[in-house]
Amino acid sequence: MKQSAKKKPNRTASVKASAQPKRRRLVLLDDHPIMRHGAAQLLSMESALEVCAQVGTAAEAMKAIAELKPDLLVLDLSLPDKHGLELIKDLQTMHPEVLLLVLSMHDESLYAERVLRAGARGYLMKKSASDYLVKAVHRVLDGGIYLSEEMAGAMLELLGGKRKTPSGGTGLEKLTDREIEVFQLIGSGKSSRQIAEQLHVSMRTVDAHRAHIKDKLGLPDGVALVRHAVRWAESQADG
Repeated sequence: MKQSAKKKPNRTASVKASAQPKRRRLVLLDDHPIMRHGAAQLLSMESALEVCAQVGTAAEAMKAIAELKPDLLVLDLSLPDKHGLELIKDLQTMHPEVLLLVLSMHDESLYAERVLRAGARGYLMKKSASDYLVKAVHRVLDGGIYLSEEMAGAMLELLGGKRKTPSGGTGLEKLTDREIEVFQLIGSGKSSRQIAEQLHVSMRTVDAHRAHIKDKLGLPDGVALVRHAVRWAESQADG
């Protein structure tokens, strides 16, 4: 009586399974749910990418990164609990292995250099997200830096000494990262007390920042500062 032949393992299937590239994991941080979901839908169409979390605050992003260990965080700069620039600096200290790509409505001419200096690997404006987000994500995950062609050219001119600033001469390039943050909060209608509470600093510190911003922008008084900040915030929103 013949013994039944042992079933051989399907080596072809195991080889195919092992040959499949590992999906890169992403966390999306934006306080606008519609923007988050749209970006997630766009990125999820890529077989090599997995959106493992969508969050709306810096605190939620920190928690998701600690628990999920993603390869990349795509983040906005305008957040309800912390400015994106400060979050980038915090992440560089606490989770330097996580790559960072900024996706923001704010003008790249003002922020791109700042986010790269803070530790992010790319900057993309939201108005270009539908066309370039996937490309930007892959570029950063592959070890590169993503900027628009216009901004990349401006940065090269800056490095070559042919241009003093990539910010278009608005005066805002004179401000420090913290002063830019305060200026943005003033433009959003926050009072000095509210700004102090959000930044966890004293009222005196906020008042000092306001005075420095006013002097650097050549504004005559606090009323002019508020008016200028509001107009700038509106222009960014229209952007």
